[in-house]
Amino acid sequence: MKTYKLTAYEADGTVLFDESIEAANDSEAKQKGEQFIAENNLEERTHRLASPTGKLILFHS
Repeated sequence: MKTYKLTAYEADGTVLFDESIEAANDSEAKQKGEQFIAENNLEERTHRLASPTGKLILFHS
């Protein structure tokens, strides 16, 4: 399992959350990240999901 980093921000840059997600691959991590964002009603907030190598898997601004 790899550790991915999911972060969401307010418009002023305040961090809403900074969570780690464990996933076997980028595809699974993206699915888990999208689910977390939806469950927490953060679809319209700036958020990103980064892989352990720094690759952006999911991004919304």
